[in-house]
Amino acid sequence: MTDSTDLGAEDRKIVTLARSARARNGVPEGAAVRDETGRTYVAGTVELESLRLSALRTAVAMAVASGATSLEAAAVVSEAQTPSDEDRAAVRDLGGAGTPVLLAGPDGVLRVTVTAG
Repeated sequence: MTDSTDLGAEDRKIVTLARSARARNGVPEGAAVRDETGRTYVAGTVELESLRLSALRTAVAMAVASGATSLEAAAVVSEAQTPSDEDRAAVRDLGGAGTPVLLAGPDGVLRVTVTAG
């Protein structure tokens, strides 16, 4: 395990934003993505009767809806031990197979970094 403070400043920022979204909204997951221009998109889990999206898929959708054409990195804060295949696929669709996906626990400690591919 690596503390998120061992990350670069930009990656640490998206982990912090994801953690804040989770806590602020009282949802199971928080996520943040950084696009090709450095803009960040932050989201929490969406659980409506007619729509269910993970935090990371919501953040990717927000980036696409705002005109992003690529992703530099993604972060999710969750109790999970690894990012889901669906989350990695959403990141891969916009960012490509090599886009890093950072997974941290609710305490902000980085659990794993995987690629979207």
